[in-house]
Amino acid sequence: MKDAATGKKSKAKQGTNWDSLRNMSDAAVHAAVEADPDAHPTDEEFWRDAKVVMPQHKEVVTIRLDADLLAWLRQQPGYQTRINAILRTFMKAHAHTKDQRTPA
Repeated sequence: MKDAATGKKSKAKQGTNWDSLRNMSDAAVHAAVEADPDAHPTDEEFWRDAKVVMPQHKEVVTIRLDADLLAWLRQQPGYQTRINAILRTFMKAHAHTKDQRTPA
């Protein structure tokens, strides 16, 4: 990971320190969650309309993309999932067109 100010690679470890987490008490974990500004508790109202959505089957394909486009997409993990989401959004936006081969 790069430091925002210097642009140089940071020596800080990335990811979760699982050993430290396993050694925390339930109270310490709860306190950490409560202190996390990104953690938002849920209630029964939040889950009332929840549905289980099973993932769709994926096809393995070979596709040729511009090198700069692929480099941009690969800047973060999960680039294939993002490509799928981008294409799905485009597909839904153009689902109303009659000719599926040449969307507007």
